Amino acid sequence: MQYISTRGNEVAVSSAEAIKQGIAPDGGLYVPTDEVSISNIDLEKLTSLSYTERAAFILQHFLTDFTPSEIDQCVNAAYHPNKFATPEIAPVKAFTSDTSILELWHGPTCAFKDMALQILPQFLVRALAKTGEKAEIVILVATSGDTGKAALEGFANIPGTRIIVFYPEQGVSEVQKLQMTTQEGKNVHVVAVQGNFDDAQSGVKQVFGDGEFAQLLANQGFRLSSANSINWGRLVPQIIYYFSAYADLLKTGTIRAGERINFVVPTGNFGNILAGFYAKKMGLPVNKLICAANANNVLTDFIQTGTYNRNREFLKTLSPSMDILISSNLERLLYELTNRQGEQVSHWMTQLKTAGSYTVDTNTFAKVQEHFWSDFADDQETLQTIEETWHKQRYLLDTHTAVAVRVLHKYRQATDDNTYTVVASTASPFKFNGSVAKAVLGEDQVTGRNEFSLLQDLSTFTQWPIPQGLRDLDKKPVLHRQVIEKDKLKDAVKDILLG
Repeated sequence: MQYISTRGNEVAVSSAEAIKQGIAPDGGLYVPTDEVSISNIDLEKLTSLSYTERAAFILQHFLTDFTPSEIDQCVNAAYHPNKFATPEIAPVKAFTSDTSILELWHGPTCAFKDMALQILPQFLVRALAKTGEKAEIVILVATSGDTGKAALEGFANIPGTRIIVFYPEQGVSEVQKLQMTTQEGKNVHVVAVQGNFDDAQSGVKQVFGDGEFAQLLANQGFRLSSANSINWGRLVPQIIYYFSAYADLLKTGTIRAGERINFVVPTGNFGNILAGFYAKKMGLPVNKLICAANANNVLTDFIQTGTYNRNREFLKTLSPSMDILISSNLERLLYELTNRQGEQVSHWMTQLKTAGSYTVDTNTFAKVQEHFWSDFADDQETLQTIEETWHKQRYLLDTHTAVAVRVLHKYRQATDDNTYTVVASTASPFKFNGSVAKAVLGEDQVTGRNEFSLLQDLSTFTQWPIPQGLRDLDKKPVLHRQVIEKDKLKDAVKDILLG
């Protein structure tokens, strides 16, 4: 299996090279050259396997230049019991008679990003050895909150690497901010950006696209790479849990072999739901991928109209990890749906960069609607959903998963489709406890209280334990205080690496 750029201007490379580079030299994203098919027989075999065994089975189809032993080493190091709070790693919990919750937040940072960012460093270390790389790899990350901490946790003190994380100064929760700014590690750097996530992401992409700067760094022994979901090594592990969820439903008899199910996914940068699309493409019996957006509903508008338009007000919501107007991974989807027309995809991406919008052709739009459905939920609906779900089912939702549950309700009302559905739950409710406590305890109980004082109150009231990764977070020393203007990311990278 080799990998090519969505822009169509680069030669094919190995998976190790694609993971090492992160983003293709022409600015495109790496995608596999060949189709992968998983048979119904193989799917049923997954029911008897552990999560790590399922992971190894899926990954061996994509990372063909890694030996089976190397893949086993990666998955066993990543999904280890001392890192995940449950042996199932990504447990599927019954929610209603026709819905389950896929809990993706039992890792060390309490968010779904751990599912990929615990294993990406394992891939990268081996990729460096395979490709004979001598330079020190510098991981650049733009985060809307969760990716940053998960990447820092995964790459801290990994030999041969450094990591620099940029986050919007006012665009993350206090818990998310402290998770990042208290991160220990000799090779980690955290920088706040005076702007929003799109500013940080655009700045990182500009750094990647600056050939002169890359050469300057190369002369000093550095090479840039990415831990955002633009890196295929970050995206491919996310395919695993779609198969794992289906296998668990088969195992419990909740669904029949071959039965098609829906997935609803809270979506920002489009990586999580795109992994579901690849799973469907591989043969997983998926009926519909339901894209749940918050008030920054650029993806909903695209899926409903075929026009992607980022020229709109950027809103700060209660689901900050979804506060995104430029969804990078959509480029991979367009590449696949246009039968790999890199020139066309490149044209649309140029339009997005220069004019802020593009409209896909009729055929591509029809394919988008064949696979996806989308709607959004605003902050009021999000809080209402958290409250109603707790009182009716005694299940505690975070603000992002609440968006997904609300959008699922809208989907069923609009379509009368009662297909069995799995909701991807992307964060622990305690990670966004200020909003969750407001919904469950009432506004009068949270007014004037900070997020950390509410952790214990929420735990006491619900009898849900506070995750280990969030306990006493406010008592840790802040180690990273740098704040920069939104157009100074390259200067910050230069200062950190070259002094």
